[in-house]
Amino acid sequence: MAMESFWQETAGADLRQGDYLLNCPIPLLPEQPDSLREQTLSVKEGDLIIVTQSCDLENGKVRLVAACPIYPIVEYEKINQALAKKGRWEEVRKGRVEPLHLLSSPSHPEDNRAALVVDFREIYSLPLEFLAQHAEKQGLRWRLKSPYLEHFSQAFARFFMRVGLPSSISPFK
Repeated sequence: MAMESFWQETAGADLRQGDYLLNCPIPLLPEQPDSLREQTLSVKEGDLIIVTQSCDLENGKVRLVAACPIYPIVEYEKINQALAKKGRWEEVRKGRVEPLHLLSSPSHPEDNRAALVVDFREIYSLPLEFLAQHAEKQGLRWRLKSPYLEHFSQAFARFFMRVGLPSSISPFK
């Protein structure tokens, strides 16, 4: 049975939550803010997925767009080798590793080793117009479709709504 794609193609400057933007310029701030006024910022390129709500983007309610890095699994394993261990990606797939979320590959949805991983621990805020121009220059690009978009949004929300309590009710025995 063929697996349904999580993605649909889109083009243009219109941005929505779940848009997958390739090779985005990302400004990097220095670790030490003391010399910020006299320092030139570095810029790296990375793939991002938009996490800002679509309604806020469509209604012009935001100046800055929140986006998280998105990586192919094999690339992410290079920066986090612990995930290469047997069974770890299955835990991520089941939603048991809160800061990470898996999405199928736009081009090979049936191949779980081609899947993409979103890291919610890093969030970049980039100007709306800047990202809109970048998206338009890309031509055809990918956008999450429903219900995969809502599942992604829910995973992002779950990551931020976690609450650690100093104590809890004792276990029932």
